[in-house]
Amino acid sequence: GRDCLGCAKTGSGKTAAFVLPVLQVLSEDPYGIFCLVLTPTRELAYQIAEQFRVLGKPLGLKDCVVVGGLDMVAQALELSRKPHVVIATPGRLADHLRSSNTFSLKKLKFLVLDEADRLLEQGCADFTADLEVILEAVPARRQTLLFSATLTDTLKELQSLAPNRPFFWEAVSEVRTVDELDQRYLLVPEALKDAYLVHLIQTFQDEHDDWSVIIFTKTCK
Repeated sequence: GRDCLGCAKTGSGKTAAFVLPVLQVLSEDPYGIFCLVLTPTRELAYQIAEQFRVLGKPLGLKDCVVVGGLDMVAQALELSRKPHVVIATPGRLADHLRSSNTFSLKKLKFLVLDEADRLLEQGCADFTADLEVILEAVPARRQTLLFSATLTDTLKELQSLAPNRPFFWEAVSEVRTVDELDQRYLLVPEALKDAYLVHLIQTFQDEHDDWSVIIFTKTCK
């Protein structure tokens, strides 16, 4: 199939947009390693893996999450068992490719870059060198799927990774989040940010004792 660049707001179903087609093709000729999904954070990697497990359960799908902070030997063993789908952060997967020959990506059918713009942004999490290692390990004949919540100049540059008559689709919207999401922001002094956060969480839990709270940060401290 053709390569694809997709841009749509958070919560619009981008994950299912690549999970379902991958599973459909996999069901016709299952083998490993069939699909590689790259994502900038370990949290997102686990979320994507959960979607693959739920939707791929009828197929007996085998997946492997390769992210930092976990034992590399155990991960290498999982990779050697040729799972159908590998969901990885670029840094850790590149480490495995540099140090291990127990698995191969040469028969890969799908390469998916989720949050693709963040994967190539320059900064503290510069994945460029790691991506070069990974791209050298995957076959030239593959279907590449690039997804992002925002259309940036970096994402436009990614078209070079999808040379196979890429199909581009953007969900046009004035906002980049779903309508049901209630968003608020609070301007506070930098030194008091943590104190305000604790106060907000305590207030929220007092009002909604049966709800859960998720806190997103730029890095894990």
